[in-house]
Amino acid sequence: MDEGQEIRDVIVMEDKFGECINEETGQVTPVRRFTLTNSQRMSVQVIDYGATISTIKVPDKRGNVDDVVLGFDDMKGYLDSNNPYFGSTVGRVANRIAGGKFTLYNQEYNISRNVDVNHLHGGFKGFDKVIWSTDVQGSKVVMTHMSPDGDEGYPGAIIVTTTFELTSDNRLFITMEAVSTKPTPVNLTNHSYFNLAGHGMGSEGAYNQIVNINADYITTMDENLIVTGELTPVANSAYDLRTPKFLGTAIKELVEPGFDFNYCLNKSLVEHTGFTFAARAFDPESGRYMEVHTDQPGIQFYTGNYISDMTGKKGTSYNKHCAYCFETQNYPNAVNIASFPNSVLRPGEKYKHVVSYSFGVQQIL
Repeated sequence: MDEGQEIRDVIVMEDKFGECINEETGQVTPVRRFTLTNSQRMSVQVIDYGATISTIKVPDKRGNVDDVVLGFDDMKGYLDSNNPYFGSTVGRVANRIAGGKFTLYNQEYNISRNVDVNHLHGGFKGFDKVIWSTDVQGSKVVMTHMSPDGDEGYPGAIIVTTTFELTSDNRLFITMEAVSTKPTPVNLTNHSYFNLAGHGMGSEGAYNQIVNINADYITTMDENLIVTGELTPVANSAYDLRTPKFLGTAIKELVEPGFDFNYCLNKSLVEHTGFTFAARAFDPESGRYMEVHTDQPGIQFYTGNYISDMTGKKGTSYNKHCAYCFETQNYPNAVNIASFPNSVLRPGEKYKHVVSYSFGVQQIL
């Protein structure tokens, strides 16, 4: 399909989602929402607060369209301190950094410690809590944010761009890029929570979905969820999702309250795009499936273990295990572990992270 045809097949429209107030200036800023729709009746909505995916609507095997990601109907929910990063772009560094510190070129940096003594998902005011500048480029929505030198303790000013692109064959591509004025760790991810039965179908809907992840190892964690630098093989363990399993069954086999692990992706399964196949989820009842491909080495599989009695879209109650995240990423705490893939972005280099979420319908098991 040529580029012009692709653009005609995907329409982008803009409206106002709400407002937020700049805490420093008191200025009221409108929050913009962008709706990408293709000819297959799939649509994706993103808001410029946190470069956040607020809805993903896809048909099921009966032709019924439903929203398959968790979120809120208005800004009040997204601004609430209990918002567990629903749909947002997370950074400057996703996941945990041990002790909220790291050393680069013999200089130690102390960054914000927003979870006990550790740093999580960019700190107290990460990229998920700011308004991004937005430009529509054909069928793409391009959001940009400048994080100043010293932001949350990080060295270097960085310019970050997140591009959302919906294709005519029901693929959502998210491309995250960054450049920096000083060496600094960067590890961006999208934090959408999926339930292919529909965002309001709860844990029972999620338990009946089948998941698998293309990984032989997970990164070993201590009791505080800090990655130690060792790898744990998934073979002969409850962490093994190389063979598809019902999510409810897989969670019951765990000692932990649910999945919250970084899986080290195998590089053996590569599709024609050059991306690694990372994960797949399938809901037998609706027939919906989702496949995840990425150029990143890891994927955090999280099953909403700490969601409790939250009111989401259309007044729906969100609770434990009502959805799951497939967060493609570098390995957690990589800036402090020399054996892990490099996470330091240097001046003159470009950070780039691409992930695709592909949706479709499978009529039978």
